[in-house]
Amino acid sequence: MKKFALVICFFGILFSCKNNQKTTTSNPVLEIFQIDSSSVKKHLYTLASDAMEGRRTGTPGIEKAAVYIENEFKRIGLSTFQDLETYRQTFRFQNKRTKKEIQASNIIGVLEGNGKKDEYVVISAHFDHLGIRQKEGELDSIYNGANDDASGVTGVLTLAEYFKNKASNERTIVFVAFTGEEMGLIGSKHFGKGINASAFVAGINLEMIGKTPSFGPNTAWLTGFERSDFGQIIQRNLEGTGYQLFPDPYKKFNLFFRSDNASLARLGVPSHTFSTTPIDVDKDYHKVSDEAETLNMMVIAQTIQAVAKGTESIINGKDTPSRVVLDEKK
Repeated sequence: MKKFALVICFFGILFSCKNNQKTTTSNPVLEIFQIDSSSVKKHLYTLASDAMEGRRTGTPGIEKAAVYIENEFKRIGLSTFQDLETYRQTFRFQNKRTKKEIQASNIIGVLEGNGKKDEYVVISAHFDHLGIRQKEGELDSIYNGANDDASGVTGVLTLAEYFKNKASNERTIVFVAFTGEEMGLIGSKHFGKGINASAFVAGINLEMIGKTPSFGPNTAWLTGFERSDFGQIIQRNLEGTGYQLFPDPYKKFNLFFRSDNASLARLGVPSHTFSTTPIDVDKDYHKVSDEAETLNMMVIAQTIQAVAKGTESIINGKDTPSRVVLDEKK
């Protein structure tokens, strides 16, 4: 597979290959964010490969994914979290269904802030999925979880490298790949127990960012939009870029409480999830068909760009979102 570079902006995409060049432009470019598309594709295809065996928490497959993420954090040059000696936050919990005890690890890397290093922003995604499940009539038994949520972890790794290279973050950024999300937000709940929530300014969670939303191209949606002014800050930062953020249109699914953002939100942190997937009609959700080949690399790259631009004023200390309003009945 040939390596190629992808320069993402909000108004146009430039693909350049060794023997081929295609350019699409529209409005004038305000800001260019360079993403090495070969790295984006490498992250996604590695994490969603059959070798990871569906990344079920407590299995050899998710251990392979953990090692991959650790190695990427090390290559990027992130620090460890709190008093941890490695990037792993390891703990044990009981599987509610089987009653067996499982050892699991969140993978955490830190980029210390410049002027406001004691104020924290979390950028997260869950790296676990459903593992291997034999079902009658299905030849494929590996639930690869490409969109759910290798796409989000790809975003975390890409943003970690971007912010590390930019080196302008005033607030400390904590990059987390959570485990056990599919078993009931296990990893993020454990993480929340060990922090001073008042020092955490925002939670930026990425979940299923590999498909074109129902709102159309160059859009994403945000869970819990009405629960803080986090979303309004993002919208303001994206004005004039050609990219739009919308409130979660799937209220009946209660998605705000179904991803890892909820564990921080329950502590008062304005923590929300970005997504692009039209989940009401997505035929691959929690299916063996959720494979890397079904995703749109351009959508993933554009979403990463939008998150970087949209959260810039929060990470740089200019804006502080209001604390989250929590009513689990709504």
